[in-house]
Amino acid sequence: MTQHTANAPETHPIDPADAPWWTRAVVYQIYPRSFADGDGDGFGDLAGIRSRLDHLADLGVDVLWLSPIYPSPQHDNGYDIADYQDIDPRFGTLEQFDELLAATHERGMKLIMDLVVNHTSDEHAWFTESRSSRDAARRDWYVWRDPRPGFTGGTPGAEPTNWRSFFSGPAWQWDEATGQYYLRLFASQQPDLNWDNPDVRHAVYAMMRWWLDRGVDGFRMDVINLISKGEYVDVEPATSSMPLGAEQYANGPRVHEYLQEMHREVFAGRDAELMTVGETPGTPLEHAQLYTDPTRAEVDMIFQFEHVGLDHGKGGKWDPATLDLRHLKANLARWQDGLYGRGWNSLYLNNHDQPRLVSRFGDDGQAAVEQGNVEDGERVRYASATAWAAVLHLQLGTPFVYQGEEFGMTNVPFAGIDDFFDVEAVNHYAEAVQQQGADPRDVLAALRLMTRDNARTPVQWDDSVHGGFSAGSDQPDATPWMPVNPNYAMINAAADRASSRSIFRFYQRLIALRHTDDVVAFGRFDLLEPEHEQLFAYTRTLGDRALLVTANLSGQPCALPSSCRRAGADLVLTNATEGTDDGDAAVLRPWEVRVVAVSVDGGESGADAGV
Repeated sequence: MTQHTANAPETHPIDPADAPWWTRAVVYQIYPRSFADGDGDGFGDLAGIRSRLDHLADLGVDVLWLSPIYPSPQHDNGYDIADYQDIDPRFGTLEQFDELLAATHERGMKLIMDLVVNHTSDEHAWFTESRSSRDAARRDWYVWRDPRPGFTGGTPGAEPTNWRSFFSGPAWQWDEATGQYYLRLFASQQPDLNWDNPDVRHAVYAMMRWWLDRGVDGFRMDVINLISKGEYVDVEPATSSMPLGAEQYANGPRVHEYLQEMHREVFAGRDAELMTVGETPGTPLEHAQLYTDPTRAEVDMIFQFEHVGLDHGKGGKWDPATLDLRHLKANLARWQDGLYGRGWNSLYLNNHDQPRLVSRFGDDGQAAVEQGNVEDGERVRYASATAWAAVLHLQLGTPFVYQGEEFGMTNVPFAGIDDFFDVEAVNHYAEAVQQQGADPRDVLAALRLMTRDNARTPVQWDDSVHGGFSAGSDQPDATPWMPVNPNYAMINAAADRASSRSIFRFYQRLIALRHTDDVVAFGRFDLLEPEHEQLFAYTRTLGDRALLVTANLSGQPCALPSSCRRAGADLVLTNATEGTDDGDAAVLRPWEVRVVAVSVDGGESGADAGV
């Protein structure tokens, strides 16, 4: 297959005076079923979100991103959509959505929807018609293929290609009624749309315009780089972490053409007020430069996944490894450099598909708590959560905060496979244990670390029953759809906001810096001490001002190299809560971060001026 290639776009640094609004914005992701339950049925909903808007306004975020709230059978927690132009009754009604949108706008925030158009639910009317017969009017709206020659359909090995699903197993589903397979890169209930059919594309564009006309402020586009498929042929096993076959559809041959067409058909003329984010697994920097180059009019920014795969072992996600900080620094610096003046970064370490940041890369304090050292556990959780937050938020790009991250929610102590809800985790367990004979204990250990369920437990609002997730939570029906993390009595939003060590207040300060300081919003990024195993240090430079960020991302003290010391520098931000040293101190305590402001003589760059 021939992929679309092009030279990297020209460098065109953003002028702060003429920058798009989203370059100073911070986005907050809401996973609606787990955010807040407003009607007491144990399932998060629109009323619950509306009841917590003041918490988000206080935090200072600019944009709310809602994971899917459309009608869905919920085989993949709403990412299998049965109707693009309605609200699932579990969440509420279109009227309640309009009320939420208005209330969000009244507080000065915007709202973007999750757009899932690589695939639909198998209960969507389009697919119901498509599978009704081979001659159906919408048959070609999905990808249908005959069994492999010489094989009987529905038997192992009869699939049209050897491609694998993101959720384990073959990427093809047998349909007995019409005697063909349909492509499904994800769950069997999520058939892939055929974007080569212009009728499909224009139906999607019409739906998008319908939401924008309703007042929505943009879209986060789920796996949008997978919409253009290449040749339906067998592929050789690759070393990529992507499923077998991904080289035929990840950043496929017409994906840039389709996104440019989408921009013309949907966003042109009103894009200045909107925000678009493309989720793009398996996307190299060279393609990211194309997706986000403003002169190409595709999307404003993308989610890339290289950095959140660095703690995956040779066996992929379910073979977890210890993060090497040097590799993470090199990766993030490469993306900072590669998109500077050419595109735009999204900044994230947490979302609905990733384990909790403070447990994954920091120290969530649970070991200390289990040993009876509650104060030590709380101290280290605060320090590591805020250190990682500062390292991320002070880079160049648009930061994303995932619900509960702002007060340090942690991973979950799952006991056995019956505790998991995540279809990806459950399918992997079945394949690894039942088909491949893996030791269940080893598989469960990996699941506990890496499952998406870690991010999907209900938000812990206070120390009342079920963490205050449900209105009327003393009623039997208010039991949450998924159990609350048992540490909710200690870790919750109310307790954090009342604490002298408040992760929430630290996030407020980070967000305020992005809003008010041009160096944070637009300054060039320069990595310092790339081979240091504890220290993440970098400068942000704009004109004659620079910020130096130094963070000890370990549980041991860290002596600052001479390159990271600034005599007489002004302290801008630190997470140290007692005995704070000035910006010239030679040692960072465990999980300590310091941000200092320095001048750059003659407006030189950080590299040239030794900043």
